Amino acid sequence: MSVWNELTGQDQAIAVFRSAAEAAGGDSQQMTHSWLITGPPGSGRSNLAYAFATALISGDPDGDATTRIQVEARSHPDLHVLATEGVIIKRDDVREIVRRSHYAPSVGRHRVIIVEDADRMTEQTSNFLLKELEEPPERTVWILCAPSEADLIPTIRSRVRTVRLQMPSVAEVAALLVRRDGVDPDLAERSAREAQCHIGMAHRLATSEEARSRRAETLRLALGVRSAATAVSTAARFLEIAGDDAKAITELRDAEERAHALHSLGLAPGQAVPPALRPQLKALEDDQKRRATRSLRDGIDRILVDLASLYRDILLIQLAADVDLVNRELLEPMRRAAASATPARTLATLDAIQEARERIEGNVQPALALEAMLVSAIRTTTTERGAA
Repeated sequence: MSVWNELTGQDQAIAVFRSAAEAAGGDSQQMTHSWLITGPPGSGRSNLAYAFATALISGDPDGDATTRIQVEARSHPDLHVLATEGVIIKRDDVREIVRRSHYAPSVGRHRVIIVEDADRMTEQTSNFLLKELEEPPERTVWILCAPSEADLIPTIRSRVRTVRLQMPSVAEVAALLVRRDGVDPDLAERSAREAQCHIGMAHRLATSEEARSRRAETLRLALGVRSAATAVSTAARFLEIAGDDAKAITELRDAEERAHALHSLGLAPGQAVPPALRPQLKALEDDQKRRATRSLRDGIDRILVDLASLYRDILLIQLAADVDLVNRELLEPMRRAAASATPARTLATLDAIQEARERIEGNVQPALALEAMLVSAIRTTTTERGAA
């Protein structure tokens, strides 16, 4: 099976990378040693980067099974990944990965360095990376991933070959879920639609009933906001939902990491940790706390994205637009919400959602940002207006 089979909606990009992998052993201009993959969140940037890495390391443009398994497990000796669980990628992390990039490949055709979320590098960190991207070792390939070229400094952009991804369609994401994960076609279509074609989120919705339940509660609560008091209580509940979602994502991974760390240190389960080994576990716990903080923020942002889809649908209903709805299972509640406000008011709510995302990104307290946003979402029914 080709390493490209589990990708979807990116035929042009796949053709570019497959041709580059095929030409990697020669002097063809199709191959360069510094790449940038850009595209919206959920478009499959990192998946494509790992598929390309598999093809390069194996020396087979379709990738061999052994290399694919090792790359998927992030255990191949010629693959190095630079990612962050925090807000930024630190210069010390880049320094270490640069050092490794100068090693000759151990068993593969190339040594590949993947930088996920390259947009999280500070300017200082980016400048440190410049020389490596301009003149990498002969058999080292750098692959950076970011939402857009504008997220990186101009000097980085000038030293990489950029491949831009497009968002796959609902049908393409649904077909991937059916083919790769064995999901029921109806559930796959709904998950792809409600995830707005975000591949990772569609997978979660398709495979986790709890994730579907949390999303449904989020939209139901938003449609029920009738006053400032309910806006405040709904904001508090949103934070709880985001916390539950973040915990579901990180809890199992944290436990596995701790068990692996204890095993590596020669400690049996339940055995007391000697003082000399406590700093290693403390460092692991600090990393997990940073990841939990980021996961919580990501969970809050997912809620805001879902709310944006809800009020986008309400606006389309108000304008009688002939466009597919994201949340069509909520058609009747959305019709009632559409009748209780003007299109201008709904547009103001959409603006408030975007402003809340920007405020939280700027370190405003999430509770305050959510409360302010939900106040703009207050809808009063005809009966309630008459009673008032």
